[in-house]
Amino acid sequence: MKRTITILLVEDHPKYRKVIEMALEDDPEMEVFDIFGAAEVALRCVQDLHERDAPDVVLLDLNLPGMSGLEALPWFKKYIPDANVIVLTQSDAEADVLHAIQEGAAGYLLKSSTVRQIKEGIRTVMDGGSTLDGKVAKFIMTTINDRVPKDVQESTLSQRELEILTLLSEGLVKKEIGDQLGIGYGSVATYTRRIYEKLNVVNAPAAIGKAYRGGILPADK
Repeated sequence: MKRTITILLVEDHPKYRKVIEMALEDDPEMEVFDIFGAAEVALRCVQDLHERDAPDVVLLDLNLPGMSGLEALPWFKKYIPDANVIVLTQSDAEADVLHAIQEGAAGYLLKSSTVRQIKEGIRTVMDGGSTLDGKVAKFIMTTINDRVPKDVQESTLSQRELEILTLLSEGLVKKEIGDQLGIGYGSVATYTRRIYEKLNVVNAPAAIGKAYRGGILPADK
């Protein structure tokens, strides 16, 4: 039997918080671990948890009263290191995106995302991947090249791996990639793991950035 995914929600907007709570509770594969409107309170809750009692995923807003989500993110990674933190925010600011990824966020979604996209993102990170809003993925592709020299050769990836990496860079999740390429979800997951291994990265944002720096993904894409 598939294990239920437990989710900690940190969101200060009551109406949006309720929408997300209802959507998660309506999914038989998901369960709300707890909900907080402030990062400080959420951190107090998780700092003494045993590993087996910790949530699987943290949905973290950035614009919070008191401690911001960006300030709280490294503390969540310290207290519950096995939890996947997905930033869920209105901010598409370049500095916020890069800071969140550098601090170990497994995903970055905007609040304009649909409930389906959010739940698919949760499943993606639980499968070992990362989830990116399409606009965020495009930003990563089009900005990092000017900051870091090329260090990856295109020959490291097969044609299929290159196709999948390109679709990841466009913000598609594994199921959507499988549907578009006519292959199964498991095959997409396997190819994705190979991409990460070949590029020596741990998630999709890092793979996209490194491939773009190395010229694998063209600058004018």
